[in-house]
Amino acid sequence: MDPSRITLRPFTPDDADDLLSWAGDDRVTRNLTWDTLTSKEEAITFIQQVCIPHPWRRCICIDNRSIGFVSVWPGSQDQRCRGDIGYAIGFEYWGQGIATIAVKMAIPQVLKTFPEIVRLQAFVKVENKASQRVLEKAGFTKEGLLRKYMYLKGNILDLFLFSILSRVDD
Repeated sequence: MDPSRITLRPFTPDDADDLLSWAGDDRVTRNLTWDTLTSKEEAITFIQQVCIPHPWRRCICIDNRSIGFVSVWPGSQDQRCRGDIGYAIGFEYWGQGIATIAVKMAIPQVLKTFPEIVRLQAFVKVENKASQRVLEKAGFTKEGLLRKYMYLKGNILDLFLFSILSRVDD
């Protein structure tokens, strides 16, 4: 994949069909906190109610067509020094390095938008080796195992915690 074809941009309602193509796939959404989308109407609503008002959620695009997302939830008040990052791409794009490129692209954009963030962190299912590789290739460090940390779709999970620091002098 030519990295110059990969961009990040805000979602628009025009992305509904593309969003449905990957967010309507259980293979993609099984590791996400939100449910698989089932209709164009759900995709439009999701874009309008979740993506657009989100503090920092971007389409991962190839030739300006949405194939996934990357998002960061910035912390607030005493947690404003950190943000939680998440991402996903369509199944047909797995294993091509696109998610790694997108995460690397997102980091400086997020840090510019939220200069108070000095730590980006990600939580990854122990079984999700591909996502762990994405984070490691993007410069994140595996910090440890969080046992029985959260429920996801009815199952309580062990998660790995990864982080990257914007500066290490603090």
